[in-house]
Amino acid sequence: MNNYILVGKIINTFGIKGEVKINSNFEYKDRVFISNFNIYIGEEKFCEQVSTHRVHKNYDLVVFKGYTNINEVLKYKGKNIYINRDDLKLEKEEYLLSDLIGYKVYDNNKCIGTIIDYELTINNVLFKVMGDKTFYLPNISEYIKSIDKNKKVVITNNGGSLII
Repeated sequence: MNNYILVGKIINTFGIKGEVKINSNFEYKDRVFISNFNIYIGEEKFCEQVSTHRVHKNYDLVVFKGYTNINEVLKYKGKNIYINRDDLKLEKEEYLLSDLIGYKVYDNNKCIGTIIDYELTINNVLFKVMGDKTFYLPNISEYIKSIDKNKKVVITNNGGSLII
């Protein structure tokens, strides 16, 4: 099983002191972009450790340990960044949004579709569900009653009324 999770992409360098500019919508980046956390870069999964992190204009700016110059990090420009799933240490009730793709969605004991994708909006996460019709299911307690990771199902409150 692939233990690597895509968390973003290094889109450029930032400044001259070895910072990289990362585009990431990863839901647990507050646990990833911390000092000493291992990041794996590119298809070859080259391991680097985070030294510092800060946010600038919706981008994550990261310095890797041992790098102090723009020329040292230019090689990473345009590369995807990954983490090892085991390093994330999710609690029992926590999950990755990408893990829910393929889960069946039930409303009133009836399967109304399967999660095929998700979209991040400014205020919420929307699961794209394909059934008789395609609709979006907001990831909020008003619509999602429970998630059973063992059975790979999502139980909704009024999910059927969300058909778009």
